[in-house]
Amino acid sequence: MTAIDFISGRRLPAARVLFSALGLGIGALMLLPIYYLLLRAFQADLPTVWALLTRPRTGQLLINTFLLTACVLALCTVLALPLAWLVSRTDLPGRRIINVLAVLPLAVPGYVMAYALIGLSGNYGFLNQVFGVTIPRMQGLWGASLALSLYCFPYLYLNLRAAFAGLDQGLEESARALGCGPKEVFARVTLPHLLPALMAGWLVIGLYVIGDFGAVALMRYEAFSFVIYQQYTAAFDRLYASWLALILIAIALSVVWWESRLREGTSYARTGSGSGTGSKRLALGWGGKIAGWSFSGVAVLASLGLPVAVLSFWMTRSPIGPVLKPLFDSFMQSLSVAVPSAILAALMALPVAVLAVRYPSRLSTLINRLAFVGYAIPALAFALAFVFFSLQGARWLYQTHTLLITVYALSFLALAIGPIRSAFYQTRPSIEESARALGHGPFSVFWRVTLPSIRPGVVAGMVLVFVIAMKELPIAFLLSPTGFRPLSITMFSRTSEGMLVEAAPYAAAIMAFSAIFVGFVLRHDKKAG
Repeated sequence: MTAIDFISGRRLPAARVLFSALGLGIGALMLLPIYYLLLRAFQADLPTVWALLTRPRTGQLLINTFLLTACVLALCTVLALPLAWLVSRTDLPGRRIINVLAVLPLAVPGYVMAYALIGLSGNYGFLNQVFGVTIPRMQGLWGASLALSLYCFPYLYLNLRAAFAGLDQGLEESARALGCGPKEVFARVTLPHLLPALMAGWLVIGLYVIGDFGAVALMRYEAFSFVIYQQYTAAFDRLYASWLALILIAIALSVVWWESRLREGTSYARTGSGSGTGSKRLALGWGGKIAGWSFSGVAVLASLGLPVAVLSFWMTRSPIGPVLKPLFDSFMQSLSVAVPSAILAALMALPVAVLAVRYPSRLSTLINRLAFVGYAIPALAFALAFVFFSLQGARWLYQTHTLLITVYALSFLALAIGPIRSAFYQTRPSIEESARALGHGPFSVFWRVTLPSIRPGVVAGMVLVFVIAMKELPIAFLLSPTGFRPLSITMFSRTSEGMLVEAAPYAAAIMAFSAIFVGFVLRHDKKAG
């Protein structure tokens, strides 16, 4: 009885046991480093632990992280909600172009956006050199908030645009017929139906902000990830670093739990008889069109025009020829871990997806939830847990490509599971059974029937993991082998040292490559305009 038999649809108990064992093994890989992180944290006695937890700096980190998250969520909502409404509900000319431009900031990672803001300001910044306008150097809470907001708001925009498209406009028309004004209709009808999309977008953005390292480090804002890195690498206080990592993990998991609790028992579907009304677009006057274009233009210029202009400026400060070889070497180093990470993530996702689709049970649900642990836990805390695991349980793995690739695959496993699981749901077992009835063996059925059916999902999952791994920063910082200098580390290091000219080509390469991810999103986009 082989794994191929199981994947091809034959319900064999032995295969089910095999894939359940593989799934539990993946879950154990997710939890094992957390165990070592706990082990390291509790090596101190209780008075020492209490002294660490009650440090004034710990409380300040909680406040700083809360303020950063709140500011980013507010700014993202201010940007995303009007854009989603303009694209989905109005007849604004050019809304298809606005839709594309509203998603493209995903190609500018938070730490690259931070680079752009730093390169914009100061005496030697883009504004002063080109326009003679000097603004103070971007840093601290507002610098980090702006950098993260300009990168993250498309996540909320995509959720809100889909919610607007699916909202039954008959509900709003009924409210207006009952005498409700525009503000009351929005507050009592539209906004409650947007809440699931808002919460989904806020959850993704909140988890990203809580665990972000690159932008907060460049902006010198003391949030958890930045201080964890400082404690581990500079202060060598690994006990305090482990406790800060545990606090960060607890915050992230509590955010996920609260979001799921808020969604429990809620229903936004139409309950009356009849069908919903079709989509109707609001006709804007010239004043409305000018306001819509102006708002969209400001959002696009800030999120896209700013990094492109600043990068172009700094890249022209010195010849590009001498940097091409080190840039290519850095790109190849990024490639050397991104490709195997994508393959390994897809291989790990297969048993999880098969169990979820072919053999749904409590065990498969548990395995599926464990597979998402690496994505829910902030990257720096997850990487630190693997540092302690390798130092205490597998020293031969410490600072090796094998460990780095494995952690990449585990951290981004959730990205691969989604498309592969969806592909399995769309594969009809009856087709595989017909192939077996025609005399095809298990391998032949898998190769000729199942694999072609799930191949788009496998490729999609690998592309997502591959592109994210190419620009990953915090995991690479803690787990990279000696001498390993991928694009993200090189760009971040040179920016943090004030070498903006030298960092510009690497930032541009990251942006260009991240555009693949955005192109993938837009290619599968069916709700534009």
